[in-house]
Amino acid sequence: MHRRDFIKHGAAALAVAGVPAYAQQLADTRKRVGLIGTGWYGKSDLLRMVQVAPVEVVSLCDVDQHMLADAADLVATRQASKKKPRTYADYREMLKARDLDIVLIDTPDHWHALPMIEAARSGLDVWVQKPVSVDIVEGQAMLAAARKYKRVVQVGMQRRSTPHLVRARDRVIREGSLGTIGLVEIYCYYHMRARENPPDSAPPAYLDYEMWTGPAPMRPYNKLVHPRSWRAFMEYGNGIVGDMCVHMLDMVRWMMDLGMPSRVSSAGGILVDKASKANITDSQTATFDFPNLQVVWIHRTYGDAPDPKYPWGATFYGDKGTLKASVMGYDFVPSGGNGQPIHEEVTYELDKFPEDRTEKELETHVAPAIRAHMKNFLECIESRQKPVADIEQGYMSATACILANLSMGLGRSLRWDHATGTVVGDAEANRLLRRPYRAPWTHPDPKTV
Repeated sequence: MHRRDFIKHGAAALAVAGVPAYAQQLADTRKRVGLIGTGWYGKSDLLRMVQVAPVEVVSLCDVDQHMLADAADLVATRQASKKKPRTYADYREMLKARDLDIVLIDTPDHWHALPMIEAARSGLDVWVQKPVSVDIVEGQAMLAAARKYKRVVQVGMQRRSTPHLVRARDRVIREGSLGTIGLVEIYCYYHMRARENPPDSAPPAYLDYEMWTGPAPMRPYNKLVHPRSWRAFMEYGNGIVGDMCVHMLDMVRWMMDLGMPSRVSSAGGILVDKASKANITDSQTATFDFPNLQVVWIHRTYGDAPDPKYPWGATFYGDKGTLKASVMGYDFVPSGGNGQPIHEEVTYELDKFPEDRTEKELETHVAPAIRAHMKNFLECIESRQKPVADIEQGYMSATACILANLSMGLGRSLRWDHATGTVVGDAEANRLLRRPYRAPWTHPDPKTV
């Protein structure tokens, strides 16, 4: 069958099956996709896209040769064409090929900004993982690039597309069942901070550690750094606040239609586990002040969660009831026994998508949310509308979390002027909005992207 006939018959089959219009349009154009960062969540994101749209995965990029080869083999088994994607060790070479429509960026946090901006310049629509940036000016430059080049950019903050959380927002918050909400507590009690203290060593031969480090400070290689445990080090991200708080804060902002907090304060440190090589906090609180509302974050990486059902989530306190929400479900309890409680658990889609059952390391409870998030992204590529987790929303949620860390380090609260993108009356804090880049990499500037 010729390619044009395959596309024509494929679109017809999709129409008969009742597939959404965006998928039929994609079948007509066969969007070409590339992935930068082929680790755990890179594969999770990409394969969810393959499940919901007739895309062709053209290329993959990673600085880990083993990870890259494994991902190429896996993708070949999962995409319709059964073709193995081309592989690259440098994202710049991949983008130079000019044969993509969409790129997914699933690198460690310190490598989000530069590839996203270059992809926008190259005319691609972009999916970029959260948090969008490791410093605030990076996020401003990413937003500026998306707008300048008129690109659709979806951030991987898939709580906005989690089916049961959409229903919690609609059935409880938008219906006014909580009454006036004056406080939201967000939290994470996972024992997720690295506890090991392995010796430094030479990087493995299959890893280009110089390129992996990129614009971040050069540390001696340690097996905690790669893969996945890079989150143990502030050089590559923003600790548990940047990793876990950003999800819950963004969920609250979305559910309640909030903008940026006007003031952020935070305190914490390494208070219990002082032996590990990890330099992120094991205990931290942060307060985000919105008009007539405080959102308070807490994490600790030891001890038990106050509510074992909600070790990572949000609790909304209103004068008419309380709502607890997480990736696993939600519970609404009206005050004083007035009205009916509501309970709903996450919906799995294992029968509809049997690959979920056997895919290595997939968070099966999150897969439906990623699929819905991908659908929204693809629909917006066709309509040229802003997606539900547009880069501006990603910038705001990441910025609030970065401000929390800056507040903790400076020992004072910070007032934020969202219009100017600066801290009010605090020159020292404003100097910290841009991290130094390691040569030869150049920090992006919002004015010149």
